[in-house]
Amino acid sequence: MQEEALPIAITLGDPAGIGPEIIVKAFRDAPALTRGCFVAGDVATLRRASQQLGTPGRAALPVAVLQTIVDVQGVPLHCVPVLQAIAPPEGVVIGQVSAAAGRAAGNAVIWVARAALAGDIAAIVTAPLHKESLAAAGFDFPGHTELLQAEAAAHQGLPLAKVPVRMMLANDELRTVLVSIHMSLRDAIEAVTVEGVLATLRIAHRALHAALGHAPRIGVAGLNPHAGEGGLFGTEEATIIAPAIAAARSEGMDVHGPYAPDTVFMRARATPGKAGEFDVVIAMYHDQGLIPVKYLGVDKGVNVTLGLPLVRTSPDHGTAFDIAGRGVADASSLIEAIRMARSLAPRAFRGA
Repeated sequence: MQEEALPIAITLGDPAGIGPEIIVKAFRDAPALTRGCFVAGDVATLRRASQQLGTPGRAALPVAVLQTIVDVQGVPLHCVPVLQAIAPPEGVVIGQVSAAAGRAAGNAVIWVARAALAGDIAAIVTAPLHKESLAAAGFDFPGHTELLQAEAAAHQGLPLAKVPVRMMLANDELRTVLVSIHMSLRDAIEAVTVEGVLATLRIAHRALHAALGHAPRIGVAGLNPHAGEGGLFGTEEATIIAPAIAAARSEGMDVHGPYAPDTVFMRARATPGKAGEFDVVIAMYHDQGLIPVKYLGVDKGVNVTLGLPLVRTSPDHGTAFDIAGRGVADASSLIEAIRMARSLAPRAFRGA
């Protein structure tokens, strides 16, 4: 392995879902891209997934068992490098919520988070986990983002509030960053504050400036229909969002809005013949930002956590229990997540 170069870790995901299957498909279908990547999880689970994908015309992809992270440098193409990073899960039933599956998924995330924070890996790509299984296993976090935030805060000896993070969903056509993430809509509306919107703008500006090489053009969605229509449909735009935008502009950010939520995403969308008006849209709550990105196709969508002292990406879909174990899950979004992790992590090991 070249000096300074580090591998990318892919978490197991929920072993009862499609995570193991799409991981195997990613190594099978994108061997050059996945060179220098390894799976942090369970060897038996990945072997089972590989065997299920084998057909008379296509042999199962072999699983290479790693003893240490650095062993990934010697793994040839066309196999799946796996490090046994967790206790082997027992009693997992494909397609079913269980504490055993949630424990395996959550412990894999903790392992890679600590490895990344220690500087042992270049980036994290997380396969889907199931929030009910995670809760059943006793994890007091609604998802990956909050779990990684807690690990980062603990590593730095900081209170959680001092490590603000945001979710960005991105594909080739659109990027959106969310002011709030996993909470009820009622709570999400209460979370729209001047401080929260301004913190989101700062995090998005800093992350995208580094990724794009220039200050991003940021469009901001309103909270209410027609961005409040001058106060007829709500006042949050005038009393909260506009002051946050003004503060961001005073700090030198290229920020505009608030705009009507039903049109700002179309204005930001990039097409082959036309660049978008904005590099990213700030959305006020989870579904406002995720629906337009997912509508454009979950096969290309990537979830990126901004604000962490590490690179983390994931596919833009869930565990898909309804099709798990059938061999039909699409690995495209996971492949795109690996591609984006590479672009965000210059120290990633590229292979020979």
